[in-house]
Amino acid sequence: MKRIDFRPVLLSLLCAAALTACEKTTTAVATPVSTEVAQAAALPLVVVYKSPSCGCCESWIAHMKAAGFPVEAKDVDNMDAIKTKVGVPYGKGSCHTAEVGGYFIEGHVPADDVKRLLAERPQAKGLTVPGMPAGSPGMEVPDGTVQPYDVELVALDGTTTVFAHHPP
Repeated sequence: MKRIDFRPVLLSLLCAAALTACEKTTTAVATPVSTEVAQAAALPLVVVYKSPSCGCCESWIAHMKAAGFPVEAKDVDNMDAIKTKVGVPYGKGSCHTAEVGGYFIEGHVPADDVKRLLAERPQAKGLTVPGMPAGSPGMEVPDGTVQPYDVELVALDGTTTVFAHHPP
């Protein structure tokens, strides 16, 4: 009489039972994702164009990352070509230019203003902080000096209006 080996069948049944138990356990102990984590995961990629030697650009990138934005930095030699391509008005430039969610972000714009722009979605080209005001994100100084500055919204026709005011 020939013997039947039930071990492979038994092993398959035990594995199936173990997997089912793991799925139930995982589902039972899963915790909801916090609102903050979900919001950070929903933030779009910020692509930053900058000079390879710019230190304040690196500080602004760190500011954006700390606010939950994923960031990709690209070193470029000709920043004027980037600014022209995205539509930064003459005289409204700074040291770096970023693109996020269909807008440009020029200079040391605070992350909260970028989040507001993305939430409100105005018909515009982007935001700019002309120059490099002391105390703006990425332009912090050791003695804590903060200059008042405006974040400007650049309309589709290139005109600007104040989007946010940042007092000292």
